[in-house]
Amino acid sequence: MVRHDCGSCHGIELKGGLGPALTPDVLKYTPAEAVAQWIANGRAERGMPAWSALLTPVEIRYIAQGLKKGTFLNVDFAAQ
Repeated sequence: MVRHDCGSCHGIELKGGLGPALTPDVLKYTPAEAVAQWIANGRAERGMPAWSALLTPVEIRYIAQGLKKGTFLNVDFAAQ
């Protein structure tokens, strides 16, 4: 979901596109809770939609923490 849905704006490798990069080096000074709030509520001024209607709070926290750790980078989905 992250690589597909987030990647449509942030780039399939999450290194930026229409939206900014979502890599650990870019997010290192941003608390996971702030990232979670952006995911949940969106960032209208930047064109990012809110995802709270589609994702649970647990899913949102997982994605926020995963983005900070780089969990979704370099994943070979073809092998799965």
